[in-house]
Amino acid sequence: MRSAKAIAMCARSCCQSEPCQPGDTRYLVMRRTGLSLLLTMMSVLVVWAQQDASSPAAIAPKLDTPQARVIVATLQPRSPAIAANGHATNRVLVYLDNGSMTHTEGGRTTKIDFHRGDVRWRAASGPYISENTSDHPIRILEVDLKGPPAGPATKSALDAVAVDPKHFKVQFENDAVRVLRVHYDAHDKSQNHEHVLNRVILYLNDSVVGKMDEVRASGPRIHVEENDSDQPADAIAIEVK
Repeated sequence: MRSAKAIAMCARSCCQSEPCQPGDTRYLVMRRTGLSLLLTMMSVLVVWAQQDASSPAAIAPKLDTPQARVIVATLQPRSPAIAANGHATNRVLVYLDNGSMTHTEGGRTTKIDFHRGDVRWRAASGPYISENTSDHPIRILEVDLKGPPAGPATKSALDAVAVDPKHFKVQFENDAVRVLRVHYDAHDKSQNHEHVLNRVILYLNDSVVGKMDEVRASGPRIHVEENDSDQPADAIAIEVK
């Protein structure tokens, strides 16, 4: 039986001298070697595809500002996502799909049912495991706060919630953020109002100002908003203190 070195020398000789012919030992060696390489490459591609399909979470960056990093995490069904090092910063979570999941931390498992547009505060934590228990992928918008609040927010007489409660409602508020739910009927118009904080805006449906699931950063301003379309417009604004 030939050694591996002899086979390699034979194959190299075949390539460097006259063409190999069917029936020639060198031809058989080259053919078998090529087939082996092809099968190896196919096996590697299959493994890569399987690893990609079974990945529990995919991360899509959306925004990166001095105050927050915004991503969309897509969780595959029945695939636990393990955060072995926990999460060092506070976050606002906005669910982009209906579904359910479990969150296990410190030996305690909590079941969470949610609908598109639901908002949740998630404080910094130690190691945890999240699992999508739905039968379909779910997407979660995460607004990851980079640091503590800059200080007490400036009060404005034109605060959107104060002067226009029809269109702006507080979803929740703490010392780090204020989350507003914004709604306009078709051909609706806001009062003149002011935003004194930087904010992340998520558009929940197509409108004249944004597309569904579009995410934007916006700064302080005084303005009037108008929805001049035939469809209602909904958004969530996360004001960062």
